[in-house]
Amino acid sequence: MAIINQATKELQVKIVYYGPAMGGKTTNLVQVHDHVQTAVGNKGKLVSLATSSDRTLFFDFLPIEAMSIKGFKAKFQLYTVPGQVIYNTTRQLVLRGVDGVVFVADSQYEKMAENVESFANLEENLRTLKLNLWNIPYVLQYNKRDLPNAAPVDYMEFLLNNRDVQAPSFTSTAHRCEGVFETLNMITRMLLHRFVNQGAPQYA
Repeated sequence: MAIINQATKELQVKIVYYGPAMGGKTTNLVQVHDHVQTAVGNKGKLVSLATSSDRTLFFDFLPIEAMSIKGFKAKFQLYTVPGQVIYNTTRQLVLRGVDGVVFVADSQYEKMAENVESFANLEENLRTLKLNLWNIPYVLQYNKRDLPNAAPVDYMEFLLNNRDVQAPSFTSTAHRCEGVFETLNMITRMLLHRFVNQGAPQYA
């Protein structure tokens, strides 16, 4: 749930990058942190909570062209979840208070089962938190499109976006920063549009 900070006049919005291990979640956050345009002091440090074999990253930023909602600037907090199943409890913790989700899928054919499993796990973990994915803005990113064994986009759409109302989807090659900001811009626009239409959230 978005939080209003009266002292700084900021609306803090939480976006979680979800997906299978080694799919590109971390690369997305690193690219955004390296290239996002902010005023001096309006970008948090990229923090890594590392385990022995996986890690969770997060940082926040206030864009230069931040949209104002009822006098409050929107600050975005970006998180990744650990990709490995053994860290599912950490995934649930990271999802607490989520406002929007970016699901990063691995385009390699041999990763399709992991993509589907991870997407189902996202839905399950949200239900555990009394949330429903269909009530949360989310976008899909089909990463690693530069690899020779990348599955066709239509096939990935069938597996992950076969819904009555489809989510926005983007192709990406995150390590080249291709598709990274297109994905981020869409989820931030969806969230801001939601808050404008519904009004700013209640005070925390």
